[in-house]
Amino acid sequence: MVINILYQGYKDLTVYQKAFKLAMEIFYISRDFPKEEKYSLTDQIRRSSRSVGANIAEAWPKRKYVKHFVSKLTDSQSEACETIH
Repeated sequence: MVINILYQGYKDLTVYQKAFKLAMEIFYISRDFPKEEKYSLTDQIRRSSRSVGANIAEAWPKRKYVKHFVSKLTDSQSEACETIH
């Protein structure tokens, strides 16, 4: 199975754009979290939210290898679930 996409790169993907936007929103919102959460909740939610887009970006060059591509997208979905939690 070859993934035929008319995009120039991963930054053109709607899912990547939404993931990036959400990570930025989380960053700005989490600046107001309590100081005692700085090294636990704040860092973790920022890391997991940034990882969603990062995994999509990592998956993009591997799209011709379907199993690897799907694996990276699955990692991205897992990070999204961690962020939600």
